[in-house]
Amino acid sequence: MKSLCIKTNNSNILDYLYNELKYCDIKDICFSKNQFKYYKNIIIHYLGNNYNYFVYKISSLLTFLVVDELEDDFIKKILLQNYFYFDINERNKITEICYDIITDNYYNIFDKKFNILLDDFSSYIIENKSIFLDGFFNFRVINYKSLLNEIIKEAVNMYVVEKEYLEFISLLKLYIASQESKNAVIHLIYSNSDSILLDQNKSIIDATEHFNKAKFLSDISFSSNDYVLNFLLSLLPKKLYIHLIDKEIDDFINTLILIFDKKVELCIDCNICKVYKNTISSKI
Repeated sequence: MKSLCIKTNNSNILDYLYNELKYCDIKDICFSKNQFKYYKNIIIHYLGNNYNYFVYKISSLLTFLVVDELEDDFIKKILLQNYFYFDINERNKITEICYDIITDNYYNIFDKKFNILLDDFSSYIIENKSIFLDGFFNFRVINYKSLLNEIIKEAVNMYVVEKEYLEFISLLKLYIASQESKNAVIHLIYSNSDSILLDQNKSIIDATEHFNKAKFLSDISFSSNDYVLNFLLSLLPKKLYIHLIDKEIDDFINTLILIFDKKVELCIDCNICKVYKNTISSKI
């Protein structure tokens, strides 16, 4: 007979493990939940002959405990420890981004977490008759915490970029609000990230001529449309018509909508749209 004592002072963890053991498919085991003066525990006795199988099943159970029940606490503790300069609202937003990252690459990240934790638990249980979970989580799951830290680092970078983007947008909106419009109407013909600007007489404006005069650009890049944005901020139209030749609103168009707000009007089927649709089709 092999025995394992799982110790913890966390009643929720103890209840989780006890319930999982009641419904697990491990044969030849018996277990009991106990409470002592300084800690609580679950004692598991394995009566079978396949000890490696027993270790694998218990290690899997403990791995799912971490991933399903405790991972949120791990992420928040790492954030508080390594990124304490963010306030609680910012840390909550970063935590949400972490879960987005995990969700977007769920199976790959889950496999990495599962294998790391399974190996940590298995190697420890083989060598020890008891495991104190609080100490184990503090000192033994180093690789798992490193993986979480990489996810958190990526989430922090994404949050900072998003924050800078929103601050950039706010500054440009303030600038526009403080200036008088210089042009009554500007038309933007937009197709597959390529832009053509027309004045109110529907004549083409060459935005590239103003490359050296660009003064509204930042580290935030919209590639070929950087100079289109810069030129629009120089022109300060009272009305900006955006003709979506492909009928798609991408990040750049969303940015223009945020910056110019009520000055923007989207169009997908006016005479200008039809002319440029035919022009683009004939070129293709």
